[in-house]
Amino acid sequence: MKIEATKGKKRNLTEVKDATYVEAAQRGGHRWWRYLLGLLVILVSWLVVGSVASALVAFALDGQEGFAAFRRADFSGFGSVGSFLVIMMGFPFFLGGILIAVSLIHRRHPLTLITAREKISWHRVGHGFVAWFVPFCLIGGLGQYLFYPDSFSFNSDLTSFVFFVPIALVLTAIQTTTEELFFRGYIVQGASLIWTNRVFLALLSAVIFTLPHLLNPEAQAGGWLTVFSNYFLVPGLLWTVVSLIDGTTELAIGVHFANNIGGILLFNITGSAVTTPALFTISKYHATYGALSVLVAIPVFLAIAYGVFEHKAPTRFLERSH
Repeated sequence: MKIEATKGKKRNLTEVKDATYVEAAQRGGHRWWRYLLGLLVILVSWLVVGSVASALVAFALDGQEGFAAFRRADFSGFGSVGSFLVIMMGFPFFLGGILIAVSLIHRRHPLTLITAREKISWHRVGHGFVAWFVPFCLIGGLGQYLFYPDSFSFNSDLTSFVFFVPIALVLTAIQTTTEELFFRGYIVQGASLIWTNRVFLALLSAVIFTLPHLLNPEAQAGGWLTVFSNYFLVPGLLWTVVSLIDGTTELAIGVHFANNIGGILLFNITGSAVTTPALFTISKYHATYGALSVLVAIPVFLAIAYGVFEHKAPTRFLERSH
């Protein structure tokens, strides 16, 4: 698998090959001990500080009973919005840990987790969003309704839905971007210092992405089929391969946000990892249909991402000495 990079120009107008975001790991400090320390900072921020923040939200919602429910991982008593807040509250601290690790320990710009250029191509992020949101709605939403209409119910409480939308947009954007920066960015960059083989990087990232999702209710309900299709294959493997081909994580950031916001605001499955007051609620998770819909969505996504949109990249980073 070859990483493609768009051409850019230096100040003297000579054409050069741009670096990819994987190669941007060579900037700043990239010794093994920095990654070990960086991982420690990130994991403590995510698992320890983030858990404390979620526990405080649970306590604020329901006092000692809320704290006890949090310790049991039973969020049903908080209501759909309350449980969403409890689950999502750890991600800003997860993000903070990543920013601290990259900025202070590796001494490079956090933007290098996304691109080796001097700014993000928001058009490319938007392209990723549209490319996945279209098949998600048509195949995951409308298609599922045609096969299982009795499992769909409409949320008639539109006031609660409208109130929830801005909260969902902000916190979901933080959650999905944070996961991309870590699993597709930091992990892949660190692993590239061990071995630059693209197959190795893609498989490693997919496995590491899958592991923390094994405890999700969908994974337990759907078994190995759901674990393989909905976590390892997509988003784990596919979105990493796309990032390696693009040389940036821009497309994956847009795709991940489209996937999660669709499940949070449009079609929420009862008993899923995050229960929300979405526009439509699906009462039962159909593992076989979920796996098949993913297989159908992949070529549609690739056709839209690479066939419909023109890939325009911004100006590259200027090389900096360290």
